[in-house]
Amino acid sequence: MSKSSTAAPSLGLMHYGLMLAGLGTALLGPILPLLAKQWAMADSQSGLLMMAKFCGAFLGGVTVSRRLRQSLLIGLLGGALGFGGFAVAPSMIVGCVALFVGGFGLGQIITSVNILAGRRFTEHRGSALALLNFSFSLGAMLSALLAAWLLPRFTLRSVLAGFAMLFAVGIVVFSIQMRIDPSTTEEVDVTDLEAKPQTGLSRRLYVYFACLLVLYGGLETCLSGWLTTFALRYGDKTLAVSEYTTLLLWMSLTLGRAGSSAVMMKVGEKTVQRCGLALTAIFTAGLATAHSAVTIAGFAVLLGLSLSPFFPATFALLMAERPTARQAGIVLAVSGLGAAALPWLMGVVSTKTGSLQVALGLPFAAAVMLLGMSLFAPKGQQFTH
Repeated sequence: MSKSSTAAPSLGLMHYGLMLAGLGTALLGPILPLLAKQWAMADSQSGLLMMAKFCGAFLGGVTVSRRLRQSLLIGLLGGALGFGGFAVAPSMIVGCVALFVGGFGLGQIITSVNILAGRRFTEHRGSALALLNFSFSLGAMLSALLAAWLLPRFTLRSVLAGFAMLFAVGIVVFSIQMRIDPSTTEEVDVTDLEAKPQTGLSRRLYVYFACLLVLYGGLETCLSGWLTTFALRYGDKTLAVSEYTTLLLWMSLTLGRAGSSAVMMKVGEKTVQRCGLALTAIFTAGLATAHSAVTIAGFAVLLGLSLSPFFPATFALLMAERPTARQAGIVLAVSGLGAAALPWLMGVVSTKTGSLQVALGLPFAAAVMLLGMSLFAPKGQQFTH
């Protein structure tokens, strides 16, 4: 077995870390109606919680160390502290601070794990990243499922505290792996597993990939973050059933990631990316016109499937351009800016217009812009074919 498959963090821990990141990323969507009632928040204030978490994720991503394994450990610690603090937060302001810390941890985890994976798997990179990010989607799916199952039985505080403890488990496991494998203290440049040097992105490609991730971060978070509230208002009137609608979104996104891993063994990442974005734009427009629980649930499934290939396909295209670790980290991190700004803006539009259906125009516009950018990509190694 090669060094790449035995070195810490193990592949199992990388999957576990991304699963926790998925849980944390999707955490607010299913519980947002409860928090809004508990802290008497309008939609615009609810959006501030998302903004705080994803601003933290952005900072976590851009500050990832060259020692990627150290960043993973810091990310697990940030998740434990942040979400533990959120569990006992007495008000929205304190909750925002705690979510910022938790988001910082998520940013460190997501960025460090994806860069490590992108460098370990040099053949069929898109397929490998899709399979690894299956765990991220699985975690997000479990967020909605566990919320619907646990909240009628336990208090929100105890559920959040249990989530924070999962990060502590990861810290213990990773600490053991680091003790067994002394090479974990080496810097990413020394442990780089690709034969080709990291030449770095041109400024044009750098900006291009950053803009893609900003828009996608906002698009996915708008849909996942507001879907439970949307289903509660325009579909079923019970919270539990509305939470299952968000579960359907993440379940289909999870299955889609597994399926896209197989598809990208045969079809190019660029083609898969464009088809997914075209369908996402169509299904988002359809969701905005839905007026029944069944129709909303159907569009949730379709959106999950259409969104699923974008991140692994795009990150595979990015890594094929051989960015430096710092460039890849920043490109990944800026998705947190979109995830922070667009859902908050969606809440503002909803409050001003009195309609979440009108506010869905924002993620629709993001999907259309992404498709346009994909069709007119700047030239690079992977864009000339």
